[in-house]
Amino acid sequence: MIADKHITVIIPALNESESIGRVITDIPDVVDHVIVVDNGSDDNTDMIARSFGATVVYEKNKGYGAACLAGIRSVGQTDLIAFIDGDYSDYPEDLIDVVQPVADGRYRFAIGCRQNTASNYADLSHTDLPWHQRWGNWLACCFIDLLHGYKFSDLGPMRCISLKLLTRLQMSDANYGWTTEMQLKASILGVSVLQVPVRYRQRIGKSKISGTVRGSIMAGYKIFYWIIRLFLHNHKGAHKAFNSRSM
Repeated sequence: MIADKHITVIIPALNESESIGRVITDIPDVVDHVIVVDNGSDDNTDMIARSFGATVVYEKNKGYGAACLAGIRSVGQTDLIAFIDGDYSDYPEDLIDVVQPVADGRYRFAIGCRQNTASNYADLSHTDLPWHQRWGNWLACCFIDLLHGYKFSDLGPMRCISLKLLTRLQMSDANYGWTTEMQLKASILGVSVLQVPVRYRQRIGKSKISGTVRGSIMAGYKIFYWIIRLFLHNHKGAHKAFNSRSM
């Protein structure tokens, strides 16, 4: 707890038995509740997570967003919700830097921006992100800037948001577009999004998204789907507002 704010961390997990214990162990003590959403694992991810003190929730519908939504539904009373991956690619200790500005009321939404990814493409050797994920992330951020005018340096998984704002966003993406949907919807509402530099390392095990051709293609599709969909939605709304004022 920070500044009397109850903090819940949600960790989507699919076959992360090798890493989930390390992730939970390294989460800062200021976190009050850890929820691991088992998204259909066929190993003992759930048993390990429970043995490390986490609440385990099951979501049979596969998808990163589906797991996050299941975690949100199970939260109960809390003030802030943070998200982190279960593969140990993030440094859970860095959560404190992402959570603190939201807990003390300076921001309602903060995201962890992985260092040496979208911010420094001049030297691609100093990052553990796969090359196609680096370039896809950079391209998505460029399109967000081009169409929406919001400057992001990453679409990273580590983030913290107030429950009130998260509820207002009415999140719906069930898979790869989750982070993009959240960042764009918050920005469209006029919310100032804090971008916090965080560390990143090679994950434990094989990625279900960037580690497969299909996963990479689908992730790219859904990211650009949300960028274009929300752009068209806002453009249509602005056009209607203009016409109504002209009448």
